[in-house]
Amino acid sequence: MRSETDPETIRSVSGPAPPRSVVVVGAGLAGAQTAAALRAHGFTGRLTLLGDEGVPPYDRPPLSKELLTRPAPVWLSDDLGVDVAVLADDFRPDDPAVELLPGPGVRTASGERLLADAVVLACGSRPVLPAGWDADVLHTAADADRLRHDLRPGARTVVVGAGWIGAEIAGVAAGAGADVTVVEAGAAPLVRQLGADVGAHLVPWYAAAGVRLRLRSPAQEVAPGGVTLATGERLAADVVLAAVGARPATAWVRRAVPAALFDAAGGLLVDDDGAVPGVPGLWAVGDVATRSHPVFGPVPGGHWSAALHDPDATARAMLGLEPAAAQAPYVFSRQLGHDLALFGRPDGAPTAWRGSPGDGPWAAFWPRHDVGDGPSGDGSPDGATAVGAVLLVDSPREVGAMRKAMNRPHPLRLDLRRATDPAVRLRDAVVT
Repeated sequence: MRSETDPETIRSVSGPAPPRSVVVVGAGLAGAQTAAALRAHGFTGRLTLLGDEGVPPYDRPPLSKELLTRPAPVWLSDDLGVDVAVLADDFRPDDPAVELLPGPGVRTASGERLLADAVVLACGSRPVLPAGWDADVLHTAADADRLRHDLRPGARTVVVGAGWIGAEIAGVAAGAGADVTVVEAGAAPLVRQLGADVGAHLVPWYAAAGVRLRLRSPAQEVAPGGVTLATGERLAADVVLAAVGARPATAWVRRAVPAALFDAAGGLLVDDDGAVPGVPGLWAVGDVATRSHPVFGPVPGGHWSAALHDPDATARAMLGLEPAAAQAPYVFSRQLGHDLALFGRPDGAPTAWRGSPGDGPWAAFWPRHDVGDGPSGDGSPDGATAVGAVLLVDSPREVGAMRKAMNRPHPLRLDLRRATDPAVRLRDAVVT
């Protein structure tokens, strides 16, 4: 508990009265971080945390990246030191919210009505499973347990979707001796996330990892015994995994929040603090929130840094404290024997490359189309280019410096002549 002379306590007194009770909906990384941030910044009121899996919070990325090497969840109490059983006055790991009430408040699956001064939606996302499809998905620890049991050597495995999760699981399964085929409707892996130009360079990774990749092959029927493609071809399988994306878990709040406050994917449009405009006392963090960012504009959740860092900014705003620096979108993936780190938001095709894809570490750079024009990027006299996104491949030594550079409160500017030279450290190509 903070003393009355603590500077953050003094700032909070001068603003709106902080909440005396908070209900956090969702017991994943974002929910746990929200609880931890509230307590760390001096919240002493009643804190309720609602989950839906019946277990304490854990980190989801290892479910796919380390499916077979880490058979137990990475509990946040051990990994980050966040023990919600200590932080929350009332932790309900298996009593999710099912209705948003005015006031604000929620009604839980058990039928209880919980009213509070503030409700924080940290309910995450749900995997997409198109109507009529019957397949495994990978989103929870229980899903991972089923896959571990089924992915035995020789198991015919069809993964539908060559996105982040599909590629990660395909590599893990092939490494365990499964017979793996990935079917992808698009022209390249990760085409929706990175575009066709970058995706084309990922194609050879599949064969090198012992995985068959079928591009431009949309699935028409998906069932436990196999997948039928739009051409009529059937791929028999012992394991079928649907990995065609995820959507914010907001269906249950739509009756209580104006439709104009949702984006096309179902994310709640919130300000840079995580507040839902026009709905007093309602906040959202993590996958469920499309958050206003001072550099990147509206940023949909779904990237790891949103769940890890945005709760701190939201807790500060709820308590009337000075804002924290905004974090740039960041995605890390380990797939098919390669590491990818994506910073920012790709738009269009990259215009500059570092190294040669297929021959050691490489990187791609996307310009910002909203910052000037000219042969050297934004036309600056120093020759710098405003960059909206950077993809690093197999470049672990560059990740920390690039993440720090992307998190500055203004667009990243690079000297691309230096940035595209593998002999130059990327930090030395940043123009301040």
